[in-house]
Amino acid sequence: MEMTCNRCHQTVQTDTCYCPACGLPQLLYSAENPTGQAQPERWNEAVRDAGSVDWKPALKAAMMLAIPAGLLSNGLSPVNIFGLFWMALAAALAVVLYMRSQRPSWITVGAGARIGLVTGLLGGWTAAGATGASLFAMRFFFHQGKTIDDTWLSMVNQIMAQESAAAGADAQTVLLLRTWMLRPEGRASFMLAGMVFLVAMLIVFAVAGGAIGSRLLAGSRRPEA
Repeated sequence: MEMTCNRCHQTVQTDTCYCPACGLPQLLYSAENPTGQAQPERWNEAVRDAGSVDWKPALKAAMMLAIPAGLLSNGLSPVNIFGLFWMALAAALAVVLYMRSQRPSWITVGAGARIGLVTGLLGGWTAAGATGASLFAMRFFFHQGKTIDDTWLSMVNQIMAQESAAAGADAQTVLLLRTWMLRPEGRASFMLAGMVFLVAMLIVFAVAGGAIGSRLLAGSRRPEA
């Protein structure tokens, strides 16, 4: 009896659990099982092998790529405009590096996304830490505090000018907001919110990169029978 893959509809041999074209684990049916239930042993084994993650090599691969990507994505990096791309690429490569030593050589999208999540967490907090350390060094070691303060004041004035130009903007509210942003706690809150947003976006793109990496591997590798 000829079977076809549920995803790509290529012919699948009856003696294997995987599609030879895309690597998708197949539900196998037996002629002695007229109810149409899948054979549980082979199916469970296939899903368990492809969907589980061996975290020791996965963490090693994620750390090797997340830290450089995080450093490139920090707020003061000259190439931080590509930060989301760096993190997605790092997560995809982490999945590829992890799968080099794994058997079977097929991984589910969910497992790839989990590796991407870990990569994003490591890379995101590396980016946040590198940004904070760079600002600290610039202010206290390189004595560029006045430059940082002037840049912040210029940014606040620009934001307030935009708020004042907005329809229905109240001058008193704009003045109170400006005063708050120039205070240490307001400045710290604004910077913290920016850091949290940066980390969140890097994690989202890393998860997407891990999922894409696992999907690309499914099309480029043929699992072992």
